[in-house]
Amino acid sequence: MLGLVAGALILVNIYTDWLDPLKERAASLAAPFYWITGTPGRVGDWAGDQLRTREELVEENSRLKHQVMLLEQQTQLLAAVRAENTQLKELMNSAETVDQRVLVAQVIGVSPDPLEHVLIIDKGRSDGVKQGTAIMDASGLLGQVIEAGDYSSRVLLITDTGHALPVQVLRNSVRAVAEGTGDLYRLELRHLANTSDIREGDLLLSSGLGGRFPAGYPVGEVIAVRRDPGRAFADVDVQPRGQMNRSRFVLAVIGSQD
Repeated sequence: MLGLVAGALILVNIYTDWLDPLKERAASLAAPFYWITGTPGRVGDWAGDQLRTREELVEENSRLKHQVMLLEQQTQLLAAVRAENTQLKELMNSAETVDQRVLVAQVIGVSPDPLEHVLIIDKGRSDGVKQGTAIMDASGLLGQVIEAGDYSSRVLLITDTGHALPVQVLRNSVRAVAEGTGDLYRLELRHLANTSDIREGDLLLSSGLGGRFPAGYPVGEVIAVRRDPGRAFADVDVQPRGQMNRSRFVLAVIGSQD
């Protein structure tokens, strides 16, 4: 009996060893089938990962766009504040050179009529501003108050066609009258004799005649002189020194220094 069992074990062992190569071959042949049957799951996992990655990228892109917009807005605000600070510093420097008491005012409006060069400032009678008060910026004279309310005033610019300003040439004190042309970048000297000593580049200052404007404030620079021998007067174009359409803060000359 023991011999039969031993023989059977030997036979099984022989058959088992003999079948090992077949088992290995079968396993190798079956491997691709296992891989194929597992493909849908792997594809599903890959697609899910890709979908999540795309959603995350879209969300991140949107978040970054919002951040860029906020940063651009902050940059613009900082630039505006920096420009205002620069303008205020220039005004303060100009105020130190003015022999009059001045008040810083802010431009809060402009006339909607394109033919009328009028600004609205946030200072009025309660601040010492009155009709005829001269208004200037860091570069030169802008105009004068034509209507003063309690807390705001209307300012007529020197470029308005209804405005005239007595001036004199810094170089030789030749006097003239600078009149508005309706152009924010140009004044004209009217009724100036053809033989007058005036040339391009001459700086014009307020003469103080008439009592409206203090004497010695910059008004403009001569940019063209046209003389016609057949005419008695020369045509002279002047570029204003004041920033007529760019000044946000201005100085109101409201009295003498104490």
